[in-house]
Amino acid sequence: MRRLLIALILTACAGVTSSANWPNWRGPSSDGVSPERNLPVKWSPSENIAWKLELPQWSGATPVIWGDTILLNVAEADGDQLSLWAVTRNGGQVLWKKPLSKGNNKQRKQNMSSPSPVTDGTTIWVMTGTGILKAFDFKGTEIWMRDIQKDYGTFGLNWGYANSPMLIDGDLIVPVLHGMKTDDPSYLLRIDGATGKTEWRVERPTKAIRESPDAYITPALVQSSTSREIVITGGDVVTGHDVASGKELWRADGLNPQNDPSYRIVASPVTHEEIIIAPTRERPLLVLKAGGRGDVTTSHKLWEFNNGPDVPTPVTDGTYLYVITDRGVVYCLDLKSGKNVYGPTRLTPGTYSASPVLADGKIYITSEDGVTSVFKAGPTFALLAENKMDDYTLSSVAIKDGQIFLRTAGWLWAIGDKAGTEP
Repeated sequence: MRRLLIALILTACAGVTSSANWPNWRGPSSDGVSPERNLPVKWSPSENIAWKLELPQWSGATPVIWGDTILLNVAEADGDQLSLWAVTRNGGQVLWKKPLSKGNNKQRKQNMSSPSPVTDGTTIWVMTGTGILKAFDFKGTEIWMRDIQKDYGTFGLNWGYANSPMLIDGDLIVPVLHGMKTDDPSYLLRIDGATGKTEWRVERPTKAIRESPDAYITPALVQSSTSREIVITGGDVVTGHDVASGKELWRADGLNPQNDPSYRIVASPVTHEEIIIAPTRERPLLVLKAGGRGDVTTSHKLWEFNNGPDVPTPVTDGTYLYVITDRGVVYCLDLKSGKNVYGPTRLTPGTYSASPVLADGKIYITSEDGVTSVFKAGPTFALLAENKMDDYTLSSVAIKDGQIFLRTAGWLWAIGDKAGTEP
């Protein structure tokens, strides 16, 4: 009986730990939502900061956190080297740095450190914009390495590869969605997380032209009434794929109704239960019901919205969908009907490339100028704070044990006085 009780306690603790970790760029449930409570609302470079760690340059990659370890994809100061850093969450000390790839380069606002790492608490996987994919343990020992461009051809995206891999059942889903600078087909990979071997490679043809085949998204996962499916946006369409084989199960057109040749997609798809939110280049944002087969353009479309985001990926609490445009304009929509609850409502003027995070009944969103706006979740807009860090910012915030972790060009900031300890 005593052993059973201990086992139950350990299992419960493991569940709490797992749910509070930030294992990928969009957090515990891969949708930008955190279960954390009692989070900081106000801060500045000199207020409510537990510690800060100097960084060599900016990155779009979000800090990934497991237990007391923060993982960062870093473009080093020499302008060429890309590295994986492991940092202590409770103090900001660098535990180790491991080389990922040479050949960093800048493509407008991004460099080749843009993909965020992903972890299951035992293994760390990290992709670079140069096509190098590596696996490490938490001591920094390299387990395996792949060169995706060497295996399958040069990436042909106009602004460089920036997709973060998705972890599913211990394996990685890696999208390569391109066409601006290549005639090679776009494709999806499922890679064995333990060995690095390709389990399947599935081409994803579309009719998109010029730059419109390019997509910088991270896949999403949806559980329909019949199956679990990988959701991909890009090339003017949204598609659903079988997890085991990669086979395309359904497709919805309509992400580029005017056949605009510059309709590349940056914001990632989002799912909630059987609802799929598919952003494009602002208009239209499509919302679909999962579970279809074949062409679901008409049969499974719930609603569409013509003031969607370009770069920031939306977030939902299951009742409302919060959309924030690149210009910092907020819309709150009813998730099931698309009814405009409020908006347009403008935040601090600026450009917004990070994605919003929902936690503690609040939305956190950071502009490129380093201003994090905090406003209430729910049907009425209420701005709670505008926190200015005066540093270029592309990365979305991460949350762990009562603290917010913000990555700006020059620093990694731990916001909030307390850093929790693992059970």
